[in-house]
Parts: sequence; structure tokens; C-alpha cells
Amino acid sequence: MAISFDRALGIHPQALEFRAQRAEVLANNLANADTPGFKARDVDFASVMKQQEGVQDTEGQQKLSRTHQQHVSGFIDETADTELLYRVPSQPSVDGNTVDSQREITEFTQNKIAFESSFTFLNSKFKGLSTAIKGQ
Repeated sequence: MAISFDRALGIHPQALEFRAQRAEVLANNLANADTPGFKARDVDFASVMKQQEGVQDTEGQQKLSRTHQQHVSGFIDETADTELLYRVPSQPSVDGNTVDSQREITEFTQNKIAFESSFTFLNSKFKGLSTAIKGQ
């Protein structure tokens, strides 16, 4: 019996990719916190979800499908362009910079926690698969 890694690993590989991309964007915002005129950006998870909700496969079925009652997979498409949006600043600076360092740090920390959660879950999946292959 062949092992389907897509089914075994679920959404977590794509989630790690999404979180890594978002970490780059947030780090770029923090690096430019003092750059005049720099506009803070972020990846909008809700818009990525909405894009995927409207996507249908070749048979006209919604791409979102649950393979198990407690699993959700396939809602992040690696080929889809994730949309970078400009943040609406709560207090824009006089020089036009819209980076709020405290907010960026908070968002970066939340993203890091989500990344680590997916990584831990993925690691446990690999351990489970390894155990199953060894027959222990």
C-alpha cells in the first residue's frame, strides 16, 4: 500500500511556506521602520482564503474538500500569487513611513508561533510515518 504524503501531511507543508513568506514580509517592514516614505505591507490570509474558496477544479467541484471530518487541507495553493497588501496605518508618520514597530513585532511573533505549531505538527507526522514504516 502506497503512502500518500499529501494526505498524510495535510496542509502543514503549505502552511509553513505561507508563514515563511509572511515572516520575510514582516522582517522587511521592521528593517525599514526608519526609511522615509516606506509603506508597510502584509500578506492577507483572509484574501488568500477567499481566493481559494472561489477556485474550482476541472470537474467544477470546489477545491476545498475535507478528507476527514477533523481535517482541512488544500486551502493554500502554492501556485497562487499571495496578495501583498499595504497596511492602513493607525498613526502615519510625518515622513510618510507607515511601519508601526510594535505592531510588526506582534505580528511577527504571532506568525512565528503559528510556524512553530505547524512545524511541530509536521514533525510528529514524520515520526508517525517513520514508526509505521519500521513497523514498531
